[in-house]
Amino acid sequence: MADIQVKIINRSGNPLPEYATAEAAGMDLRANLETAVTLQPMERTLIPTGLFMELPSGFEAQIRPRSGLAIKQGLTLLNTPGTIDADYRGEIKIIMINLSTEPQTIRHADRIAQMVIAPFVQATLTEVGELTDTERGTGGFGHTGKS
Repeated sequence: MADIQVKIINRSGNPLPEYATAEAAGMDLRANLETAVTLQPMERTLIPTGLFMELPSGFEAQIRPRSGLAIKQGLTLLNTPGTIDADYRGEIKIIMINLSTEPQTIRHADRIAQMVIAPFVQATLTEVGELTDTERGTGGFGHTGKS
């Protein structure tokens, strides 16, 4: 497990994100709201966190849903996982949606998402006329399953 330094500005009044356990991959992100936001069923909105960060070159921050919110309240994230690039300096905001059949309220300091810091590679694409054959070939979704 690598230890990297991430510069962060916290304008939320909430504690900095942290890992809940020694082996946790993600850190919880909290809502930074002046007033509570109630999402109606199938409504989506952008929730600010009050966090700004500077990732080291070669790393991204992945924004993922919290499983507890999804199962208990039907709240999840769109554009999942969201990617925050190393050269982005704006506020981290979370695209939330209410998939439940009841209104759901998000309050200041609620844990709304988790953030995973991960390395990435940039690929060089090489245009070719054909691709090598594989056992799977061009089979799409569900192609390798048993009937």
